[in-house]
Amino acid sequence: MNPPAQTSLQLRDIHLPGPPDFWPPAPGWWVLTAIALGLATWAGVLLWRQIRIRRQRRHILALLERMEQSSNGAPTPEFLAQLSRLMRRLALMRFPRREIASLTGIKWLQFLDSSGGDGQFSQGPGKVLAQGPYMRELPNGIDGRALTVLIRQWIQRNTGD
Repeated sequence: MNPPAQTSLQLRDIHLPGPPDFWPPAPGWWVLTAIALGLATWAGVLLWRQIRIRRQRRHILALLERMEQSSNGAPTPEFLAQLSRLMRRLALMRFPRREIASLTGIKWLQFLDSSGGDGQFSQGPGKVLAQGPYMRELPNGIDGRALTVLIRQWIQRNTGD
């Protein structure tokens, strides 16, 4: 038998593929983008909430300041009623309505103490809020300045983060 004739093969050198295209990105980049967007949205919501709370606090404190200036530092039943309404409106905005709406008298003062009053509403200058708005004339010795300072502190504690 005759050996097979040698044929010369014309082979070409190995060609490597080109670099991968930029688009579409790999699945890992999609996941990373989704996580980054989720975190950015979450941070935006937290920032917006913080801005809204600070704006609300400034508005409430400015309202308290106007009320204090209009009363000229002398507590009257009308002034105490305004303070009480302001406190109740804020409490209804910040706490569950079913817990707050029905509170009156000493239970209202106890709630104010437990939510940032440190006992100053039921035992200190804030106790006048229970009966003061309903009196024709207030008894002597009511410290209107101490009351507004206490209310300002309560507002700051309950409109904070």
